[in-house]
Amino acid sequence: MPLRGIVSVMMIRLIKLFVGLWLYGTAMVAILRAGLGNMPWDVLHQGLAEKMHLSVGVVSIIVGALVLLLWIPIRQKPGFGTVANVIVIGVAFDTMAPLFPEDPALVVAIPMMLGGIVLNAFATVLYIGAGMGPGPRDGLMTGLVARTGGSVRVVRTSMEVLVVIVGFLLGGTLGVGTLLYAVGVGPLIQLFARTGLGGPALAQGGDGHGGGHDAVATVGECGSSSPEPAPASAKAWLGRMRSAART
Repeated sequence: MPLRGIVSVMMIRLIKLFVGLWLYGTAMVAILRAGLGNMPWDVLHQGLAEKMHLSVGVVSIIVGALVLLLWIPIRQKPGFGTVANVIVIGVAFDTMAPLFPEDPALVVAIPMMLGGIVLNAFATVLYIGAGMGPGPRDGLMTGLVARTGGSVRVVRTSMEVLVVIVGFLLGGTLGVGTLLYAVGVGPLIQLFARTGLGGPALAQGGDGHGGGHDAVATVGECGSSSPEPAPASAKAWLGRMRSAART
């Protein structure tokens, strides 16, 4: 595989990563500004933002960085996409927030909420397709699963319930949007996975084949994740680039 081809594949992956993360931050804005209930972690982000008098985007970056620190005792290694996840989503949120109305009427809020959930699923599939490492919250989940021996469902559900309770007590918005996100984002991710943007594993899951079902199910539970771990070395990364270029 010539170097030019490897660079081309890498550029495509970077574009998918950053576009996906930017759209994810935009989806967060739409759901939050609709005022009908946030995504679980955004309940916490909003609650902390109100108490700390900071923007939700800044709080998202701070929480993401703190979660990354929790990776140390469970021996998780971040990838480039992990660090980008922490920064880009928060920046995107604060950049796009002025474009959305605050406290809109229901005739506007409902489409904003539904559109945000759909956009979130599409963005998730897009940046998963970059294959550059899991988001900080999802890396924490997989690390805890590995260290405790617990199931993904139990560990992830415990994390989500905890952050929702803390966020709600701090003033975050919990409502029908939270429920719709929880039950709707998984099927939507599976639907968008059929485009192939999420890579071969998600594409198989999106078509209903058993080989990729677990990957899709895991992403559906996470809301924002990348089931593909970051390469352990530059040599491994180069090998992955060559493999992707052949497909």
